[in-house]
Amino acid sequence: MKNTDIHVTQAKIYFLPVTMRVPLKFGPETVSSVVCLRTEVTVKDRNGRSATGWGETPLSVSWVWPSTLSVSERARRMEAFSIQLAEKLVASGLVGHPMEIGQDFIHGPLAETLTAANAAAGGPEMPYLGSLVAFSAFDIAVHDAYGNLLGRDIYETYNAEFMNRDLSAFLEPEDGSGISFAGRYPADYLVKEAPKVLPVWHLVGGVDALETSDLTGSEPKDEHPVLLADWIQRDGLKCLKIKLRGTDAAWDYERMLRVGRIGLENGVKWLSADFNCTVKDPAYVNEITDRLLADEPEIYARTLYVEQPFPYDLEANQIDVRSVSARKPLFLDESAHDWEFVRLGRRLGWSGVALKTCKTQTGALLSLCWAKAHGMPLMVQDLTNPMLAIIPHVRLAAHAGTIQGVECNAMQFYPDASVIEEKIHPGLYRRRGGVVDLSTLHGTGFGYRIEDIGRELPAAAV
Repeated sequence: MKNTDIHVTQAKIYFLPVTMRVPLKFGPETVSSVVCLRTEVTVKDRNGRSATGWGETPLSVSWVWPSTLSVSERARRMEAFSIQLAEKLVASGLVGHPMEIGQDFIHGPLAETLTAANAAAGGPEMPYLGSLVAFSAFDIAVHDAYGNLLGRDIYETYNAEFMNRDLSAFLEPEDGSGISFAGRYPADYLVKEAPKVLPVWHLVGGVDALETSDLTGSEPKDEHPVLLADWIQRDGLKCLKIKLRGTDAAWDYERMLRVGRIGLENGVKWLSADFNCTVKDPAYVNEITDRLLADEPEIYARTLYVEQPFPYDLEANQIDVRSVSARKPLFLDESAHDWEFVRLGRRLGWSGVALKTCKTQTGALLSLCWAKAHGMPLMVQDLTNPMLAIIPHVRLAAHAGTIQGVECNAMQFYPDASVIEEKIHPGLYRRRGGVVDLSTLHGTGFGYRIEDIGRELPAAAV
C-alpha cells in the first residue's frame, strides 16, 4: 500500500450530442451523429487529499456493436449502461493506482454489470467491446484525477514509485518466449521523451467524395474541404487510411487504386487499408494485395499495413491469417480488446496492434506493454475523437512509439464540435503540415487545461 493510493468518491456524467458534417461509414452502417460520454470523477488518497479528473469518448455504437438493432436503441442502451457504471465505480471501493483500479474493475464489476444489463434488456446483447468503450471515459478520468492529485503528468506515474503491482500481476508472457514481466512497469515500455509533433493520418471514408464526379450536391458548403485532393493540400497530409467494404472485391480494389493515385499525385507517402471486420476469408485480402503488387506496385509499396479485415470476435473466429501478414503487416484493432486477445491474435498470425484509448487507458497500456515485449509494432487509431477525447488519444500515440504517427479524423467529420478546445490547443484540432501539434498540452493529469478551455456543460445526467 502507498499513501498515494486512491479510491473514487464521486462520478458525474454528461452526454454531449454531436452532429456530423458529413456521414461516416462503419462497415455496413453509415452514421450522421454521435453522443459523446464525458465523465468527471473525484478521487481521494489515503491522506484524505482529493482531486477531480475528466474523461471522454464517443459512444460510437456502429463501431462497437454491429447489430440489427436500430442505432437509436443501441445508443439508448449504452447511455443507460454508462449511468450504471457511474454508480458501480463509486460503490466498488477499489483502491490503488489507476492501473490497478482499472484492471480490477474491468475483471470484476464491469463484467458483472454487462451480464446483468444484457439479461435485463433481453434480445441482442451488447458486446464486451461496448462495455469497454463506456467504461473508458471513467477509466481515463481516474488516471487524469490521479495526476491532478499528485501535481504530476500522468505519464510520470506508471512506475514502481506509484504502482503497488508490477506487470507480472497483470500480464502473462507467451509460453517459451523467455520474457518476464517481473519487476517491469508500463514506464519501461513507453517513450520517455515523447515527441510534441506527430505525423497525422486522414481517414478516407467509404462514402467520401474523392473527385468532382463523386459530388451529389448535398455536400456541406463551409470553410472545410470536400474533395480528397483539397484535404491533402490544405492539411499537408502524407498519410491516408482507406475504409473498404470487405464484401465487394472489385469496389475495394478500385477504391485503393483511386485513393492511391490521388494521394501519390499530391505527395502522400503512406496508405493503409481498413476493412472493418467484414472479411471472412484471407484469400479476399490476398487477391487485392496481390493484384496491387502486380498492376500498381507503387500503391502496393506505399501501403504500410492492413487493419482488421476479419470479424472482431477473435475467439469465435480463429482464422489463420499468416498468408495475409506475409504480404503486408496485419494489425488488430476491434479484436484487440485487451492483452489476452493480442496474445491470441499473435498466435493466429497477426503482426501488430492498433491501440485505442476508447478501450480504456489501462487496457491500452497493458496491450502496449505485452505487444512491445513480444516484438509487435504499434499504431494508435482514432474513434473520431473530438473535444477532450482527442487529448489522451494523442498522448498515448506520443508515448507508444508507433510505426507512423497517429490517426485523427474528428476535424473531418465534426470540426465545429471542438471550436472551444481549439482556441487553447489549435495544433490538435487543425492538422497543418501533415502533423498534429501537442505542444500546448501541459500541466497535471493529461494536460487538458480544463480551466483554460472553459466549456460550459449541460446538467449532469447523474
